[in-house]
Amino acid sequence: MKKSKLLRLDNTLLSLEVKMSKKRKRKFPYLVGSKWTAVQKTWNWRHFQVVNRKNQGKWVFAEMVASCDPQTRFWLNASQLKDDSLWLPGWKTLQEIETNENYGNFYKFSD
Repeated sequence: MKKSKLLRLDNTLLSLEVKMSKKRKRKFPYLVGSKWTAVQKTWNWRHFQVVNRKNQGKWVFAEMVASCDPQTRFWLNASQLKDDSLWLPGWKTLQEIETNENYGNFYKFSD
């Protein structure tokens, strides 16, 4: 939203554009440092931590690192973390993963 203000300076009217800054809601505000469990083994591991984030246009990417092997790292679209058929928040046991598969959509997230 823009508003115009008029200013008189030495008998000259100057129009100044004043931009009203609207705070945008940041997608995935607590992404870095969060811990995740892959429902299926990913690069031979299940437990990962987000160590970095990258914003590219409307997309947000998360750099994942395996908790037991810091050499195993990859980038993924952070919106995939919302899909509980792929990822669960926190570090879960195999029993907890199976429970989630049986009941489905146990965890719900929002931006």
